[in-house]
Amino acid sequence: MLPILDVSDDLLTALKNSPQVLLHAPTGAGKSTVLPLIILNSGVIQGRIIMLEPRRIAARTVAARLAEQLGEEIGNTIGLRMRSETKVSQHTRLEVVTEGVLTRQLQNDPMLEGVGLVILDEFHERNLQADLGLALLLDSQQAIREDIKILLMSATLDNQGLTELFPDAPIITSQGRMFSVDRQFHPINSNKLFHKEVASAVWKLLQKEKGSLLLFLPGAGEIEKTRTELALMVSEDILLCPMYGALSIQAQQQAIQIAPQGKRKVVLATNIAETSLTIEGIRLVVDSGLERVGQFNPRTGLTKLVKQRISQASMTQRAGRAGRLEAGVCWHLFSQEQAQRAAQFSEAEINQSDLSDLWLSLLQWGCSDTAQLRWLDTPPDTAISAAKDLLFKLGATDKQGKLALMGQKMAESGSASRTAAMLYEAQKSDNKEVIKLACLLVAIIEEPPRATESDIRTYLERPTENWCKRASILSGQKVTAIVGRDFTLISEWLPTLLAAGYPDRIAKARDNHARYQLASGLGASFNEMDALIGKPWVIVAAVWLPESSADARITLAYPIEIEKLQRDCPRLFSQQETVEWDEQRGSLIAWKRLQCGQLVIKSERLHNPDKAEIKKALIHWVRQNGLAQLNWQESDLQLRIRSQLAKHYFPDLNLPAVDDETLLATLEEWLEPYLNGVTNKQKLQDINLTQLLLNRLDWQQKQWLDSTFPTHYHAPSQRNVSIYYSLEKPPVIEIRMQEMYGQAKNPTVAEGKVVVTLSLLSPAMRPLQITQDLGAFWLGSYKEVQKEMKGRYPKHLWPDDPVNTEPTRQTKKAMMGAK
Repeated sequence: MLPILDVSDDLLTALKNSPQVLLHAPTGAGKSTVLPLIILNSGVIQGRIIMLEPRRIAARTVAARLAEQLGEEIGNTIGLRMRSETKVSQHTRLEVVTEGVLTRQLQNDPMLEGVGLVILDEFHERNLQADLGLALLLDSQQAIREDIKILLMSATLDNQGLTELFPDAPIITSQGRMFSVDRQFHPINSNKLFHKEVASAVWKLLQKEKGSLLLFLPGAGEIEKTRTELALMVSEDILLCPMYGALSIQAQQQAIQIAPQGKRKVVLATNIAETSLTIEGIRLVVDSGLERVGQFNPRTGLTKLVKQRISQASMTQRAGRAGRLEAGVCWHLFSQEQAQRAAQFSEAEINQSDLSDLWLSLLQWGCSDTAQLRWLDTPPDTAISAAKDLLFKLGATDKQGKLALMGQKMAESGSASRTAAMLYEAQKSDNKEVIKLACLLVAIIEEPPRATESDIRTYLERPTENWCKRASILSGQKVTAIVGRDFTLISEWLPTLLAAGYPDRIAKARDNHARYQLASGLGASFNEMDALIGKPWVIVAAVWLPESSADARITLAYPIEIEKLQRDCPRLFSQQETVEWDEQRGSLIAWKRLQCGQLVIKSERLHNPDKAEIKKALIHWVRQNGLAQLNWQESDLQLRIRSQLAKHYFPDLNLPAVDDETLLATLEEWLEPYLNGVTNKQKLQDINLTQLLLNRLDWQQKQWLDSTFPTHYHAPSQRNVSIYYSLEKPPVIEIRMQEMYGQAKNPTVAEGKVVVTLSLLSPAMRPLQITQDLGAFWLGSYKEVQKEMKGRYPKHLWPDDPVNTEPTRQTKKAMMGAK
């Protein structure tokens, strides 16, 4: 009996009485394939059930298993909705959905009319769409659908913060069905070829143990290499079945199904097989301990694929695959010490992804701030900022960041932001053939080919059946390969369509024709021997950052004529007059340029640049190269330190900040007004920086600063001595010891809050003693100094009682003469 049956009654009671319920059920408990039918037949839920599965292959498999138990095909009681595939009918009571389908359903109908329960399955995977869907669901539940229920099913709950988000939600725990698994650590040699070492370990385990084997590898590249290597080792009764997202449905099904009679199988999978799927017949697992994840860089706007050690939770999940049917064996191909050093849980996808689609969804929902919704992990500000910038470039938002008409249409398309912009551009043409072309182009970009050829025309001319199917769904009309062979249509419209979605990825060849610069300023290059190498201009539709490369790698692109693109898409180009600093000459040069983003199309020298542009160029140069480019004198630096100390010790006073970061950010306020006539480096060096900084203070602030943090100390000898301030240590006065006679304690600044350090000097101005307690020095170590100095400087005064001696700057003889 499946373990989920032991807790089903408790769960139904919880669903009846609570708006949100948390189910902790390890893999194999039956939560995905048994529990939904129990809920469906219980009558507890009024209305349809929607169940979100984070992976498409899992969604299809779960839907098929649920329908099979009812003796039906998918599309009757059990429905399926996913990209390029919808099987539902008026009889459907439970829909298995995937990816962004739930989000689109909520956007189209925030009430979710007729839906009584939403199940978020495998929530521990922390899929981005699941996090977004949950946030929208909670908002809808709180505002307009108090009666709708939410059930979160997860293999782990303790790392998710779910109990904090749902403090009142009942937690139901199922034990899961698990046989014992013998977990062993067999580290492979990191100095040898990875795929050969892995294949060798797999073959050793196959020879020792019976049953089929599941091998976890970081990506498709490693899977194919290891499969090729294993094919040279294994016998004919062992089937090698790869399993990753880009494979056909048939290939993935072969990996899932039980091996034919008399045969065993080796399933070579990415982490797609960790939890969501039941793979028949497995009792052996080999875990490479690695995964490949995308890490979005908000600065570049690109996602880097990084190979990294999996979390301890993933190790447990992978090992558990060996104990589904009977006692099993798992070999971890790394050391136990490496396992112990690994992170406890995987990072949520929302923390390391491009969030432009999420932000577009939030704008469509009516949010202007992520804080308006409840999140397990609040979307990072840097990624949201990058998303806002991209949506503005695409035309989806106005200057105020609000959703424009185009953005509304893009959001309604259900496509990703960039491809949605392409579809909108095609719709504007009101040309059916252009729309078909755009939809076929989007289909290719959504499921990019794995071939080494980057020219998009290659794939438009010979599209796969899946691409044509997806394009037909997007366009609402039949799309065949003939669309991609209309060369007039392609040459006329493809650049415009691509530019609509990728305005920042128009690229210009550098001196080395294999390398390009994108309009965003990033560098990129093609694979060696690519047919597009040497084309002066291209638009890049797919680009990624390798783990060890300064340049991004272009995988899909199309060659363009920049002059034609300028005529067709004038909004992407701008005339700019700029003044730039010439480092070699130490002067300014003015240019008039036609630019596409950061790419220069044409340029000519200007001889009478606008004065405002000159100032702007100087400010830009200083900001890029740092404040050190200005001629800071010691007095300037001392004024800044005194001002910073004043803000530290008197935070309530409204003094302007003068730290590096603030001064660089406010150059327009304190430096730019004084740049009139400054056209070269010498004139820039002549600027009186102390005066500029003092100009930011009013008369009272200047008087207060000079009295509270004075520049000089009026010594007992009637001489003014400089005070040297520092941010890291107390201020210092360097003064001859004789000039401090008569004083029992150190001077102070900052209204007595800061004691000034005294560096007491010999008559020859050499340090004798550094002290912050002058009184203790006179009573203590002064005696030793006195004894030594009397012999070295007999002409100077070294009294036995310095505290009660008049200070002096003279020798004993001069003092006697003065009397």
